[in-house]
Amino acid sequence: MAKKTEDTANERRPLSRERVLQAAVRLADEVGIESLSMRKLGQELGVEAMSLYRHVANKDEILDGIVDIVAGEIELPALQGDWKAEMRRRANSAHHVLMSHPWATMLIVSRVNTGPAMLRYVDATIGCLREAGFTYALADHAWNAIDSHIYGFTLQKLNFPFAPEEYAEVAKAYIDQIPVEQYPYLNGMSREVIDGKHDGLQDFAFGLDLLLDGLESCLDRE
Repeated sequence: MAKKTEDTANERRPLSRERVLQAAVRLADEVGIESLSMRKLGQELGVEAMSLYRHVANKDEILDGIVDIVAGEIELPALQGDWKAEMRRRANSAHHVLMSHPWATMLIVSRVNTGPAMLRYVDATIGCLREAGFTYALADHAWNAIDSHIYGFTLQKLNFPFAPEEYAEVAKAYIDQIPVEQYPYLNGMSREVIDGKHDGLQDFAFGLDLLLDGLESCLDRE
């Protein structure tokens, strides 16, 4: 009864751009961005698809809007303090948020993304680096290097064909295809995974720390 009452109340709420976009985020999380359509969004909101056009111009506006909602969930780096700690916190937050919205990373890297939340996010990132002593040029390189790690690692983790707990069994299944005579080092690493000496898991923090340490060296040379 409580759920029915809640659904009825939601249906009676007037449509707004914010409500449409929030529903689009939920739908994309549930069915994937490829399945997001005006018709399905209308069904999610309990209205005809044509009603949506009073609040959003088209699907492109919806895609831009939901990217901005996701950007607004990422923690902003503080302008003062330890810049490496702030960049690490920002990166971990971004990775966590993007993993919770599996469709978002490709939209972020393929669209212009000029919504207010995204602009605040980028401005705070540049500001943190500038206040730490980075030139604008070095801040630009730093920000893009860090984001390349975030996006690349996230996409790989989302799309990798095996679950972490399957690595050893998969390595065992494929070991005959990487004979030691032809691929000695790949074979050796695979055997360590099979034997439990190495878990085979990639570490987000490992790559991030390498980047931050390298950027610190660049800053010291400025």
